Amino acid sequence: MNTNSLKHGQVTEQVIETAYEVHHALGHGFLEKVYENALALHLRHKGLDVEQQAPIAVHYMEQPVGAYFADLLVDGKTC
Repeated sequence: MNTNSLKHGQVTEQVIETAYEVHHALGHGFLEKVYENALALHLRHKGLDVEQQAPIAVHYMEQPVGAYFADLLVDGKTC
């Protein structure tokens, strides 16, 4: 997969590859939280810093308007 043009391309590539590995190992049919936990575990095993349910402040017109909770925040990368 060519992720060179994506923001945080190297981390994105690792997350996508690992997601495929997790899905291949577990198959389908589990609740989302099972996949989230497995993906976080596998990414940490690969040496990445992973925070689950990470709060991210949302701003609109330079003013805070709420918070979003990302399932996984990998190596502190946000948009």
